[in-house]
Amino acid sequence: MIDQGIQGRNAAVIEMPHELRHDVRLLGELLGQVIAEQGGADLLADVERLRKAVIAARRGEASADQITAMVAEWEIERAVQIARAFTCYFHLANLAEEHYRIRTLRERDTEGAAQRESLAQAVQELGRERVAELVEGLELHPVLTAHPTEARRRAVVTAIQRVSGQLTEYNTPGRGASERAESRRRLLEEIDLLWRTAQLRSTKLDPLDEVRTAMAAFDETLFRVVPQVYRSLDAALGDATGTRPPLARPFIRYGSWIGGDRDGNPNVTSKVTRDTIQIQAEHVLTALETATSRIARTLTATAQLAPASPALRSALGAAADASPELVSELAKRSPREPHRQWLLFVAARIAATRRRDLDLAYRSPAELLADLRLTQESLAEHAERQAYGELQHLIWQVETFGFHLAELEVRQHSQVHAAALEEVRAGGELSERTEEVLATIRVIAWIQERFGVTACSRYVVSFTRSADDVAAVYELAEHALGARALVLDVVPLFESGQDLENSPDVLTGMLELPQVRERLAQTGRRMEVMLGYSDSAKELGPAAATLRLYEAQERLTDWAVRNDVRLRMFHGRGGALGRGGGPANRAVLAQAPGSVAGRFKVTEQGEVIFARYGHTAIARRHMEQVTNAVLLASSPSVGARTAAAADRFRSLAEQVATASEGAYRSLTEAPGFPEWFALVSPLEEIGSLRLGSRPARRGLGAPRSLDDLRAIPWVFAWAQTRVNLPGWYGLGTGLAAVASLEELQAAYAEWPLFNAMLDNAEMSLAKTDRSIAERYLALGGREDFTGQVLEEYDRTRSLVLRVTGHTRLLENRKVLSRAVQLRDPYVDALSHLQLRALRALRTGEVSEQERERLSTLLLLSVNGVAAGLQNTG
Repeated sequence: MIDQGIQGRNAAVIEMPHELRHDVRLLGELLGQVIAEQGGADLLADVERLRKAVIAARRGEASADQITAMVAEWEIERAVQIARAFTCYFHLANLAEEHYRIRTLRERDTEGAAQRESLAQAVQELGRERVAELVEGLELHPVLTAHPTEARRRAVVTAIQRVSGQLTEYNTPGRGASERAESRRRLLEEIDLLWRTAQLRSTKLDPLDEVRTAMAAFDETLFRVVPQVYRSLDAALGDATGTRPPLARPFIRYGSWIGGDRDGNPNVTSKVTRDTIQIQAEHVLTALETATSRIARTLTATAQLAPASPALRSALGAAADASPELVSELAKRSPREPHRQWLLFVAARIAATRRRDLDLAYRSPAELLADLRLTQESLAEHAERQAYGELQHLIWQVETFGFHLAELEVRQHSQVHAAALEEVRAGGELSERTEEVLATIRVIAWIQERFGVTACSRYVVSFTRSADDVAAVYELAEHALGARALVLDVVPLFESGQDLENSPDVLTGMLELPQVRERLAQTGRRMEVMLGYSDSAKELGPAAATLRLYEAQERLTDWAVRNDVRLRMFHGRGGALGRGGGPANRAVLAQAPGSVAGRFKVTEQGEVIFARYGHTAIARRHMEQVTNAVLLASSPSVGARTAAAADRFRSLAEQVATASEGAYRSLTEAPGFPEWFALVSPLEEIGSLRLGSRPARRGLGAPRSLDDLRAIPWVFAWAQTRVNLPGWYGLGTGLAAVASLEELQAAYAEWPLFNAMLDNAEMSLAKTDRSIAERYLALGGREDFTGQVLEEYDRTRSLVLRVTGHTRLLENRKVLSRAVQLRDPYVDALSHLQLRALRALRTGEVSEQERERLSTLLLLSVNGVAAGLQNTG
């Protein structure tokens, strides 16, 4: 099926590296074999017909109308099988690219050379002394969210991971012919299973399903990668890492909204939040127990060559008094191995903590750390490598994850709090929703009593308009708990353009609240504010939102200096470009000067979680890149350059923002636009994919209102139409408003924010296909809207190329350009299949049975396009 498709198509194919071509060809051949075995040679022939037709159309040798006619000939069941074939191909092509990326990372990691955007490179650029100073206050805080942008079922993800494992085995150097034959057989077996695995969910996810899905990233990647990142920093800061006390301190803290974010999601209840923290605790305690047992079993140093310190001998004696049978058994299994005995005892105590055996359990992570450091100090006297090697990794893991794994954050909409407070003050019977708000606050208190304050203390308020929205949460907490102690940090979330502009005034009002003043005194005047990228982009358009967010960061940074507040900005960035997505490290470097200051907190959403944390090598690279950017962005020299550029181009930015917002609003606020959007895209059908537990709309506005529509389905639906409108619309008008092309080019060259904004728009434009998009837009029967969109696309594409100096889109990004060009024809195939289903469904002249079959075709094509474009929402 796929083999011929990677040969001789265009320049991108010629550039394809040998190893990548080999893997794509191998996986394509095996998929073609599976398709022929399962569906017959005629199915494979139909797949090939469509594949060759879309490639010919790209060359101008066939018309889109011919492809439309071909697709219309097939029975719906056959069209579904063909959509499945292309969807499976994209899963395998993505896998091949991931493997190539991992190989490339390893090849670049050569001795004596610091890899670009690594921790070692940051130390080289800034110097050991300066980085050591920054590390003292360094904070990297990724927050995992359950935002429904992962289109693949967990079963599909797992099947792909099994294929990945077999591909690694097959490509392992030095294997004999019989071993390779067996690896190929196993690879074919796993691809066969991927083909047989249902691509669509049959039941809707509930919030705890989402929690368990996120736990897979922790179990398989995060727990192992975090100490590797610290070790990289330690090695860069000083020689002889692993034989001395570490110079790197733990700076990563994970957060999670999964099971805590109830804004617009009635399925997240107080019970769900309580269950979530217990699931997290089970996973982290299991991981800590396993790691401790592993290290203990290998720590076979005898008392003669690594004698126990007096403190360790005393601790073993106290343990024998408290748990004589357990310690006696450990002594028999590990005679004259005191450090091994002690760590096995520590592992037993972690197991007791997990089981809630209070006689033996640790009361807190601090107690466990004390026992581990006791071991380390004893080993350091005679066996430094044992003290500061794997044992140090375990200490870092406890310091990072504690007994709760990730800080669970709660989020709710300000309107919900206002309504609840009104009921509470009235003194009558409370509604179910208000009772749930109060129950959630009581669960936060329970979590703090059980796991400590760091396990859950942040309460994010969506659409914060004034300090009263923050005060409402504190008043509700008093009503829910009375005199019961609760530590609560209420975090305002600013999302609309007006709210971003007013944000400093809201924070000034918060300083008047006694609860806020008390927390400032307790935390060294620390405060947090969240900036919403998704809703601001949906309201203002991508260019205006980017520039208004930057202005808000500048104002908030200035406010923090004037009020002597250590302000941390929490960036609510989506995975897609239309929701603030894009390369995270470049986003950090584009922040307003002074706004980072060694602290960066950001959401990691949906498909981004598995893209960044699905493999240890890629996860480590991602975390090093972001940390590198945080260190560089916090240095005075980088800040000064960015500040100078921002000042120089401030007037230009205002022109671009104002004109782009006007163009964007003239489209999205036009009468009839919401209805047209629903007709030209699979917006309503996307809800049937059961991507997550959260509804597509908040349920607080008019049913057909774009204001009530969440940003994720907005972006997802536009991606399916191949328009990608949220990633670029209005930018062309904004650029055209600036008279001087030279000034725009200077801004692109000198200002990181402007550079990143145009590069992200270029990426979005590259994933847009004008000819396919026209076919979707025509479904709405509004030539005025269609013309408006296409005219702005042409304008934006032309001006982006002129400003960047590129002759074609992604000219300076060879890897991404190759990936997009290679995928485009196969995405076209799925788009034609989707258009067939969408046209039929929009006519309304189909039976209920046929509607169901067409919906299956449409949803499967949605899945495939998402895999092909490698983004959803």
